[in-house]
Amino acid sequence: MTLVFAHRGASAVAPENTLLAFETAVAMGADGIELDVRRTLDGGMAVHHDAHLADGRLLCEVATADLPDHVPSLPDALAACGDLVVNVEIKNWPRDPDHDPALVLAEAVVPILAPLGVRAIVSSFNLADVDRVRALDPAVPTGALATFGPDADVAGRFVDRARRRGHTAVHPHHGAVTPHLVDLAHAAGLRVNTWTVDDPDRIRQLAALGVDAIVTNVPDAALAALGR
Repeated sequence: MTLVFAHRGASAVAPENTLLAFETAVAMGADGIELDVRRTLDGGMAVHHDAHLADGRLLCEVATADLPDHVPSLPDALAACGDLVVNVEIKNWPRDPDHDPALVLAEAVVPILAPLGVRAIVSSFNLADVDRVRALDPAVPTGALATFGPDADVAGRFVDRARRRGHTAVHPHHGAVTPHLVDLAHAAGLRVNTWTVDDPDRIRQLAALGVDAIVTNVPDAALAALGR
């Protein structure tokens, strides 16, 4: 069965990456929730997509206690997600203004997520972060994020790299998902979790290809498209 993950919570009807968005996704019956995490000045973990807050402040220069009320900490966000699977995306791209080559955030999430077992997965576009998570605790599932087109050679390299590094899943943009990619990943023992898809027809196409999870802004509509 293809699972439905709410992208930054039920972000089509509630502000993204907020407790309300997560609680709404739970109420809609989503199987999982995808959220973003960035580091704060004092080593906290803020659930926020962009490196800057809306008022222009750089998140890594703001103490946790000084965050806006609508920006939750990772522990509070996990609590709001209830028993759902939670995909925590570490935001730490080398060109980001808050990039941390020491991978402190990767080290901070492990003790929080480890007790969740298979109900958590850590992903990142920066493979160094998920590599670090895996090195610290191989029991925490990890996924490699990437954006590329429907190219068989690129897909093969992407899947092989994730397999060799011991990750649990590949997280390609849905535009890259082809029968070939899904077959390669599954043959390598990897799950395919794809993003971000709101169109009902495309959701059904991806499910028919055998993807393991679809990340969507509209979990209620995605569930309906899949007849659930």
